[in-house]
Amino acid sequence: MQSVAHYTKLLEQETEKIIVGKRAQIDMILMAALSGGHVLLNDLPGSGKTTLVKTLSIALGCGFKRLQFTPDLLPSDIVGMTVFNQKTSEFELVKGPVHTNILLADEINRAIPRTQSALLEAMEEGQTTIDGKTLMLPQPFLVMATQNPVERESTFMLPAAQLDRFFICISLGYPEAEEEMAILAKLGDRTPYEEVNAVTDPSLLQELREQISRVQVSDSCSRYIVELVQKTRKCVWLKQGASPRASRCLYQGSKTYAAMQGRDYVIPEDIKMIWLPVMNHRVVLTSDAGFQKKTPESVLTELLQETEVPPYKKELFNGRKTE
Repeated sequence: MQSVAHYTKLLEQETEKIIVGKRAQIDMILMAALSGGHVLLNDLPGSGKTTLVKTLSIALGCGFKRLQFTPDLLPSDIVGMTVFNQKTSEFELVKGPVHTNILLADEINRAIPRTQSALLEAMEEGQTTIDGKTLMLPQPFLVMATQNPVERESTFMLPAAQLDRFFICISLGYPEAEEEMAILAKLGDRTPYEEVNAVTDPSLLQELREQISRVQVSDSCSRYIVELVQKTRKCVWLKQGASPRASRCLYQGSKTYAAMQGRDYVIPEDIKMIWLPVMNHRVVLTSDAGFQKKTPESVLTELLQETEVPPYKKELFNGRKTE
């Protein structure tokens, strides 16, 4: 079986048949997907969020369903319900769109909190409960949600419990002029999804996760993760620091990122690379920080810069040096 790094390159190549100039964001989403984590794309309409998710789902070779979130959406529209079949005179279980490998929750912040909470069990435990019956979701199961950070009319803030369940939160941003020219040349008339080939499948993704689980994390790198997360809980600019789930995400994500680079051990640079995407949606600024025009990203960057990086080169992995 080929390595995680090999399949990462293939997935990047297939995704970039449609997506132009977003290699860093693609890598972060792949890191989350290979870690078994959910993704929140926080960006303006028309920036390519839905196109990116659909392209990645094709390249990953997984089942894909899209659900448009609206204020009148009900929890049963997500997880499913029991309906009466008049032909058989029996009640039947109808599964909702969440029963797939990749669920695109489009404009997730347009649904009321009650509906948003219907995803909590699925995102954390990989299962749903319908009329007292528990159903396991297909594996891998990933929620890739989009939201517009600017529009406030007819939108609802995501509950903190749900935000914390997203492995990463990223934005695509505006393309550069040359990138936008390439978008017009490549996608001006239509989006050629048929050109994207499936690189993996659900069973192969599970095998890749097994590879990732064998990546080694030294005690000093684990301490580095804990020290960074602890600082968010003591920072004067933050009224809410990161939870222990954030530490686990940094731990799992750094192992995945190391495997994507072709290594079977984690170095501090892996942790630094995923620090902002994993953390920026998990902290809450104080009012004083807002007055000082600070952002979660700027505060987290300061914490990263003031934390001493452990000397990983002297550590041993299976009796060999990492240098």
